[in-house]
Amino acid sequence: MRIISYNVNGIRAAMNKGLVDWLKTDPADIICLQETKAHKDNVNHAAITALGYHDFWYSAEKKGYSGVAIFTRIKPDRVQMGNGYMQSDAEGRVIRADFGDITLINAYFPSGTSGDERQTYKYQWLDEFFGYTELLRKERPKLIVCGDWNIAHKEIDIHDPKGNKKSSGFLPEEREWMDKFYAAGWVDSFRKFHPEPHRYSWWSQRFPSVRLNNKGWRIDYINVTQELEKQLLDAEIYPDVKHSDHCPVYLELKH
Repeated sequence: MRIISYNVNGIRAAMNKGLVDWLKTDPADIICLQETKAHKDNVNHAAITALGYHDFWYSAEKKGYSGVAIFTRIKPDRVQMGNGYMQSDAEGRVIRADFGDITLINAYFPSGTSGDERQTYKYQWLDEFFGYTELLRKERPKLIVCGDWNIAHKEIDIHDPKGNKKSSGFLPEEREWMDKFYAAGWVDSFRKFHPEPHRYSWWSQRFPSVRLNNKGWRIDYINVTQELEKQLLDAEIYPDVKHSDHCPVYLELKH
């Protein structure tokens, strides 16, 4: 089972930059997208299903905002939209798919960069999401959570940890939440295979030189419960794939 998680920062914009051509190269069996910023009916989704993908979309109520989607060549046994929390569901942040005894959650975590109100909501969302996954694990222990987490966990995950210690996405409270998450029995699949520094998945668009000089953050993850750790085969980040200010992250596991 090959999985990709990718914040496309607007699927229509990404398609204009060659997203469908990239999908034709068969990068994975399951593609989880975040920040689609579109409803299915407003996208040329036939170009995606023509490649053999079943497509499932969960869009925000607000047009041009947030939204997640799963494109999969492996037909899921079950798909569930949302995690049952009203604001999160209104913003189209979580979609779940079950494949046999494995459950995949594609999540777009809120950003707190626009101000205190959204940062406060981010903390609320994190608490709700932790409760959601803990409850689900009792029924479905083999869990994968992928997506844009909008948090760089450790200093190795950000190009300038000192300069960003007061930046949303690298605040002590956010990083402590990640500590709590991993301590509860989750595995950072990328770090299992790649302990090296300077591996990032997002670069600010404010300055074109930022990506060129690899001044990035690793905020996109595919995390698995410890019950799946022995099934992990490979993990990677693809910085040369450029349809967005993020790049795809990859996981391969035995299914």
